[in-house]
Amino acid sequence: MRRPPRPTAVWRPPLDADGLATVLARLQVWQPYDGEALLDDVGDALDDVVPADGAVADIVARLDAHLVQLVDIAVASEAVDKDATVRAQVDNARRLLVEPIPEDRQQAVGHLRRLAWSVHELAEELAALRCLRGTV
Repeated sequence: MRRPPRPTAVWRPPLDADGLATVLARLQVWQPYDGEALLDDVGDALDDVVPADGAVADIVARLDAHLVQLVDIAVASEAVDKDATVRAQVDNARRLLVEPIPEDRQQAVGHLRRLAWSVHELAEELAALRCLRGTV
């Protein structure tokens, strides 16, 4: 004896065409986390030898990218909501990210080093909370 077919709900895709286009655009610019590159850039910024004039802006741009990625990881993993230290570091990172690079060389190097410390501290905290692997 055969059972009668059971009614099933009609499947509907979770996203419309615009939503899929947004996801595709984000995937195309996504960069995987690279702990080795992060540590190299932090090392370049905090080295005893001050980077050359032309290198400061380049290193700042790379550190900014690392910091944005770390903030995104802190938010996505909910570490920013669960850990006061991470929350404070994310707040500091967000302040640093909106600061322009000072024109004065000495101040620019100071900004570079503050960024590097922020990247290092946030990465270290996220690694301790097991939100990251391959760092520190």
